[in-house]
Amino acid sequence: EKLLLREQLWQSGTELQQQADFCSDLGSSACSLLWSCSSKEDTVTHWLTEGKLPSFLAVAAQTLESFVTSLDENAKTETEDHDSHEHQFVLALAGIITNMAAVPCGRDFLSSSSQAMLDTLMKMLELMKPGIFPKLKVLMLMALYNISISIKGLKYISANPGLLPLIWTLLEDTDWKVCHHSLRLLQSVLLEEEALPSLGSLLDPGLLARVSQLTSSTQPALRLAAQQTLEDLQALHQGRGSLEEAASGLDAD
Repeated sequence: EKLLLREQLWQSGTELQQQADFCSDLGSSACSLLWSCSSKEDTVTHWLTEGKLPSFLAVAAQTLESFVTSLDENAKTETEDHDSHEHQFVLALAGIITNMAAVPCGRDFLSSSSQAMLDTLMKMLELMKPGIFPKLKVLMLMALYNISISIKGLKYISANPGLLPLIWTLLEDTDWKVCHHSLRLLQSVLLEEEALPSLGSLLDPGLLARVSQLTSSTQPALRLAAQQTLEDLQALHQGRGSLEEAASGLDAD
């Protein structure tokens, strides 16, 4: 009888795993189709009109968070899991969000009605260690960059005290594309004075040194972005110095 129960238990476990694999495969395929469709502005507009996006984004945020927090980074690597249904599923979810943020109506919606998703993206990027799933990191960074095109979106993410430490950490990533898109996000933050976070962090010698180091990259796109960002940071540093000198002069008078 015990052997029979054990066999039934094993069979049930096998069936459950098969069902889980099927659901993962189906989810990956469906989200890949949605990712492709979301590249068209009319599609995003239609989704907003139907009013179905809030529930979708809630599930997407939960799925992304579950995936990242469950990573066993000592055992899992990008090479091993790069083609898994689970990985393709979360890549497609992140791609949909990135495409949504690429169009004005989608940006506005995410900035005003789905700020929890923006918080989730920043939180997940913070949790992922260097070299782990760079494609997913790049999509998340692209989404945040697209959001930053909107003044409202830029002000929201810039108000997060963890944004600059996050960018600084990502600039140390071993994947050059992650560094490149981190610089693009930093450039966007630097362009809008009203949204500038703590100047102290931006003028930290360590950040300047890292960006300067990236200007010697062998990757042309990364090298150019680093050169532009370094110029922006140096201009900001000079502007801060001029303000301090002016303030000192007023105190002396």
